[in-house]
Amino acid sequence: MCGICGFTWPDQDLVTRMTDAIQHRGPDQDGTYVSEGISLGHRRLSIIDLSELGRQPLANEDGRVQVTFNGEIYNFAEIRKELEAKGHTFRSHTDTETIVHAYEEYGSDCVHRFQGMFAFAVWDSRDQTLFIARDRVGIKPLYYTEIDGKLAFASEIKSLLEWNGLDRNLNRQALYHYLGHEFVPAPMTMFDGVKKLPPGHTLTWKHNRSHIEQWWDLEFNDPPDITNADQAVELVRERLEEAVQARLVSDVPLGAFLSGGLDSSAIVAMMRKHITGKLPTFTIGYEDKSFSELDYAQRVSEQFETESHVIMVNEMTPELIEKSIHHLDEPMTDLSSIPLMLLCQKAKQDVSVVLSGEGGDEVFAGYDRFKASKLNHS
Repeated sequence: MCGICGFTWPDQDLVTRMTDAIQHRGPDQDGTYVSEGISLGHRRLSIIDLSELGRQPLANEDGRVQVTFNGEIYNFAEIRKELEAKGHTFRSHTDTETIVHAYEEYGSDCVHRFQGMFAFAVWDSRDQTLFIARDRVGIKPLYYTEIDGKLAFASEIKSLLEWNGLDRNLNRQALYHYLGHEFVPAPMTMFDGVKKLPPGHTLTWKHNRSHIEQWWDLEFNDPPDITNADQAVELVRERLEEAVQARLVSDVPLGAFLSGGLDSSAIVAMMRKHITGKLPTFTIGYEDKSFSELDYAQRVSEQFETESHVIMVNEMTPELIEKSIHHLDEPMTDLSSIPLMLLCQKAKQDVSVVLSGEGGDEVFAGYDRFKASKLNHS
C-alpha cells in the first residue's frame, strides 16, 4: 500500500509532517508538491516500475496536472495504449501515470475506466480544481475534513491530526453506531471534524467549496444467461481466474494469505496456475485445535507446493491491541485484525504483495448471519 495526503493551501512544513505520519504505508519513497492553492504528499510502496520515474506526486507533460495515488489500476496497460493513440506521452511504466493522462483526456469520468483498488487526488492548476476519488467498494481508505473554507485529506486520520486546525471532538452519533453495529459507518468517523469519503464516490473541490458525487453502485440489471448450476460454477471460475491473474502484475515478490478456507484456497490454486516458481503462503495458527484451520491450510500448501510460513498466535496482549488500534485509526470489535497485523509483519520479511480471500464471505454469503437473515425473512 501507499499513503496519500494533501490540503488546499500551500504549506511545505505541514505537508511534510502529514506525509511522515504515514511513513509506514510507504517505506520506499516519499514526495511532496506545494504550489498556489495546493499541497500534496505521498509515501510510496513500490510495486510497478521501481525507478525514480514512479516517484509521486507525479505530473503530466507540462506539469499542469499532479496526482498522488494509493492503490493499483489493473487494466492500466490497456488504458495507456488508448491514451498513447490519442497523443499522450508517458515517461514511466507506472499505473499512476495512467491516472494523470486519463484525467487530462476524460476529466472526472476517468474513474469509470479504471479497474482496480484506488484512492487518489488530482490537482489541476489551470482551473484550480482538486478531484478526489475512491474505488468502487472502498478497498483503499480516504478521510477528509473541511474547516473555514479549507479542505484536507489523507489515507489515515493520524495524518490529518498533524493539522492544528482540525476539530478533535468526539462524534457521539458515531459512538452510538459503533456500540450498535461494532464499527463506524461511512461517512462518519469517531472525530466530529473528520469524514470518510464513501466507497464509489468522488469529491471535487473548486472555489473553496466541495461537491460529493456517487459514481458507482452495485446493480443486478443484466444477469448472465445461466440455465444450470454447472454454468454458474464455470462462470465464477472464469471470473475468479481473471481477477487473480490481473493482480499478479508486479515488479516485486508476491505471495498469498492462506487460511485453509474455501476463499484463500481457491485463490492459491488460481495463482499456482500462473506462477511456476516459488509461491510463498502465510498462515495463522492457534494452539486451540477447535479454533485453528492450520491443518486445512497445510493440506492446500502441500497440494499446490507452496512455501509455507506459519505464525502461531497464543495471546492478545494490551500492547498488540493498542498497536492495532493505532493503525486502524478507529476502534473495531473484530479481533482478527490483530492476528492479521502479525501475519502482515511476517509476510513483509519475504514479499511486498499478498493476495487474500478477504471479501469472499460477503460476496458469497458465507457468514452464519446471512443464513440467519434468510431464515428470518422466510
